[in-house]
Amino acid sequence: MPTYEYLCQACQEQFEVFQRVTEPPVTTCRLCGGGPVRKLISRVGVIFKGPGFHVNDYRKPDARRDADEKASTTSSTTKSDSTATATAGAN
Repeated sequence: MPTYEYLCQACQEQFEVFQRVTEPPVTTCRLCGGGPVRKLISRVGVIFKGPGFHVNDYRKPDARRDADEKASTTSSTTKSDSTATATAGAN
């Protein structure tokens, strides 16, 4: 059941109410018994589960170096392959 926070306009006290989504909002203060109340927007706790959160989002420090080495090796191979193809095509 959701927890809603309210602020009493008369006594300026905040209070929480556990109520169903389908229930009408509270109209009187539960602490002083009077005054109109206003529903507050409050923070919620969120828990992310599964792959892709925190642990998987951060690479190891060596990952960038490994990726750079792999990219330079691939580009060197591509250059030598294109040179060999151009030389073979000229013959």
